[in-house]
Amino acid sequence: MRRTILTAAAGAGLAVATVFATGTPAAGHGHTTAPASRQQVCAQGAVSDCGAIVWEPQSVEGPKGFPAAGPADGTICAGGNARFAELDDPRGGSWPATDLTAGQSVTFTWDFTVQHSTADFQYYITRDGYDPASPLTRADLEPQPFLTVPMDGRQPAEIENHQGTAPQKSGRHLVLAVWNIADTGNAFYACSDVDF
Repeated sequence: MRRTILTAAAGAGLAVATVFATGTPAAGHGHTTAPASRQQVCAQGAVSDCGAIVWEPQSVEGPKGFPAAGPADGTICAGGNARFAELDDPRGGSWPATDLTAGQSVTFTWDFTVQHSTADFQYYITRDGYDPASPLTRADLEPQPFLTVPMDGRQPAEIENHQGTAPQKSGRHLVLAVWNIADTGNAFYACSDVDF
């Protein structure tokens, strides 16, 4: 009898594990590596106190529809995901930054662990007067993306490069990259600190 109960319990555990493994919606995962996102610099060990993002730089997923919807102000860099709140901490404006020159050609690179049907990629930049020592809000960003790459439902390559032109800016800014998934209600978010 004991063997039957143990076998039944093990079978139930396997069934529950299968439900969790297959009941979760399929999700693509990715993050920007150039200009280096906060996820990337955490995963590379360039900064400390990053929490779980060190092991999951590709997992900054949140609701799509930005800027009308999506993550709340102050939680944008973490995609509204409290597990990755360290990405929203401005660290006094001391995140490592990529040097850019206004008007230069820039390659925006995404690294994917799983590709997904994609609506588009959008790239926003902060307005003049942005305070890098404060958490990112919609009011900090220019109202329109400076670069949009339509995908019309196609899956990106494992490494996806998008060519754009660095906006006319000077000083410290933040680029917000948004990967809008075509067939779910989610998007992936990545913040890259830049110096012009």
